[in-house]
Amino acid sequence: MTSFLDPLISFVSVHAWLAYLTLFLAALLEAVPVVGSVIPGSTIILALSALVPGGDLKLQWVLLAAAVGAVIGDGSAYWIGHRRQREILNTWPLTNYPRVVEESETFFHRFGTWAVFFARFVPPIRAFVPVTAGALGMAPAKFYAVNIPAILVWAPAHVLPGVLAVSAFHQYFGVPHEGHPFKHLWILTVVAVAIVAGMAIWIYRRRQNGVVATAKPRA
Repeated sequence: MTSFLDPLISFVSVHAWLAYLTLFLAALLEAVPVVGSVIPGSTIILALSALVPGGDLKLQWVLLAAAVGAVIGDGSAYWIGHRRQREILNTWPLTNYPRVVEESETFFHRFGTWAVFFARFVPPIRAFVPVTAGALGMAPAKFYAVNIPAILVWAPAHVLPGVLAVSAFHQYFGVPHEGHPFKHLWILTVVAVAIVAGMAIWIYRRRQNGVVATAKPRA
């Protein structure tokens, strides 16, 4: 069942820099408005964390790649919003996601500065709050004062569960890290849960949009 992952893991062990680049890009693109709603950055990070206990990847570099990618992604989105102000929220492609933009504004108005911190852990508005913060005039110093600590919490929260789960399994059962399929199972489980959760969210949003459309008075 997990044999198709063997070539991938072998490739990563030889070309680890590509895995770090993948982690960096996953974290960066997840912070880009619209794109971040499609790219499963958190899933990629959580899945690849299973390769740390066996030595295929180094923990410090995994954390650094994820954190730096998130800082650049959030910062880029913030500065786009900061330069264009509210105009960006009414510009394509954000106009195709009015509901999420509205939720991001509501989230920002409700929590204020702390919205930047909390949004890091709440998909899909995670990809919209930085640009919203910039568009609504949040000062750069205030943004980074909250955003960077949030990322320093977010990165370990996405990496360490996989590391600890795989390490605990090997320690509990006393089996070597090399050649054991648990890391394969962890990766498959993370991907499967992400797919199920994504489908559930998609169905829920479709039903919500249907209810809203039905509730609108006809002209």
